Amino acid sequence: MSEQPVEQEGVDRRNFLRTGFAALGGLTAFAAALKPLEDVSLEDVGTIESLLQKHYKEMDEAEMAVALERIAGEVDKRYGLRPEIRDIKAKDGVEFVYALNLSRCVGCRKCVHACVAENNQSRDPEIQYIRVLEMPRGTTDIEHGNHHYEKPLVPSDDHYYMPIQCHQCADAPCVKVCPVEATWTEPDGLTVIDYDWCIGCRYCEAACPYWARRFNWEEPGGLNKDNINPDMSYLTNRPRKKGVMEKCTFCAHRTREGEMPACLEVCPVGARKFGNILDPESEVRQILKNKRTFTLKEEVGTMPRFFYYFDERYPRGDKEQASIQGILDGEVMA
Repeated sequence: MSEQPVEQEGVDRRNFLRTGFAALGGLTAFAAALKPLEDVSLEDVGTIESLLQKHYKEMDEAEMAVALERIAGEVDKRYGLRPEIRDIKAKDGVEFVYALNLSRCVGCRKCVHACVAENNQSRDPEIQYIRVLEMPRGTTDIEHGNHHYEKPLVPSDDHYYMPIQCHQCADAPCVKVCPVEATWTEPDGLTVIDYDWCIGCRYCEAACPYWARRFNWEEPGGLNKDNINPDMSYLTNRPRKKGVMEKCTFCAHRTREGEMPACLEVCPVGARKFGNILDPESEVRQILKNKRTFTLKEEVGTMPRFFYYFDERYPRGDKEQASIQGILDGEVMA
């Protein structure tokens, strides 16, 4: 799939700015016209430097250094803490893939909260990248899932648990609809967002079939010097502002440096597997080769890099073990 150039007449953000300045007669009015929010101030859209800086793909090393210094200063001013912020690039020969064993997931939601802490997501209101659905046995149709279940653990005679987050699609609809290329897919398969380039139109949110995008309707709150994660990167977990989109990036600031995603590390039952699909010895490569995996909403053609699978047999407490046929009799087994 060919990559669209950053600069396109009529669609890049500079043209948005030129049109906005001419038509609306000022930066404040322009920002308010682009945001699906009322009473948007200059503070909401950030500094002039962040608004007018180059697209991520256009910045050279010196320009990125200036941007990182600006962001570090903004974090220090707001939270009283100087972060370690970097621009961590994708590595050659790497394509990240996630696999999740639904036979093991116990619905504890520890992955949800580890993700929030790692990625400096708003606590008030809380923004969560991961949803865990309580699913009726016999189907993988997430329209039947319950996000607000109260039972903390399986086994259950009637349900299993399905975590959902960004699927890092190879043919991502969110990327296609962004009018300013604020979101794109990196060479290692991760779909990312430049928060300084995002205009908050929410087209990507509407296009995502997995409900994986999050919009900051309010100024992110609840972050402070004691709970903020100072290990940040430009494209992942630096603090966001009101009026922009955000999403899971498979913790790229960790995984691009050989670590595992925070959600995987905290999983108490080993349900989550992650790695480089291009490495023939990786665990995820072996899972895709030997397990009966499936993806959600395969019919929409997004080609996710997030796979699900079941063990052939799994423990059911003191009850007789059940085969995969006991978990699913529906579309996956058809």
